[in-house]
Amino acid sequence: MKRKYKILIIGIVLFVLLILGGLFFLRSMTYLPLDEAIEETMPSNQNYQVKETSDAVIFMPLKESHPTSVIFYQGGLVEEKSYSSLAAKLASKGFPVYLVKHALNLAVTDTNKAEKLIVDENITDFVIGGHSLGGVMASRFANEIDSDLLKGVFLLASYPDEKGRLDTLPISVLSLVGSKDGVLDNEAYQDGKTYLPDSTSYYIIEGGNHAGFGDYGHQEGDNDASISHEEQQELTVQFLVEWLNKIEE
Repeated sequence: MKRKYKILIIGIVLFVLLILGGLFFLRSMTYLPLDEAIEETMPSNQNYQVKETSDAVIFMPLKESHPTSVIFYQGGLVEEKSYSSLAAKLASKGFPVYLVKHALNLAVTDTNKAEKLIVDENITDFVIGGHSLGGVMASRFANEIDSDLLKGVFLLASYPDEKGRLDTLPISVLSLVGSKDGVLDNEAYQDGKTYLPDSTSYYIIEGGNHAGFGDYGHQEGDNDASISHEEQQELTVQFLVEWLNKIEE
């Protein structure tokens, strides 16, 4: 009995060490926000107010606010605050933005996380989307939710898979990619077009890369951009605002 007990204890200890090691490895691989992204989350700003909850970092316009909220899923292993500059720019244009928090910074851990957020924050009309893996998971959420409140899906260096097909939904879809993206799986991106409605708006940001949609530095495997990430995000916001305004017409 004592031998079996010792073996059990050793097994439990090894299991815990394995889990902790895995978590440490994921943490070491996570892309963290640059200083400029962190600065955007400071509470004092004349255009928007930042509130942080256990589920999201929220950018709420202080002046005239649009009725459509923007729900954002982060890229794989990218901390949600890395998209604060993008969120701040949209909030300054009057759109409430919700940067959703996911366990381990992986949207795949809870595809439907937005559902709780919508209820808790009393969100009415909304669009949902995300960057890279986040866009794939946002598409799956859009495919599953049965709500007239969903007005559209936006994909930044992303695409839907079969589980997230959007071609049968009465919504608007926007797809943005950078011409120098070295991370996006181009085959999966092209295949993903079969799951998008014919009305989808596709745009290529010339000189933009994969990581330029956020503020977290260079991403492994990515190509160097020929424009700054500030320029890429300005263009991204321009496309998003034009798309959102059309939805609200």
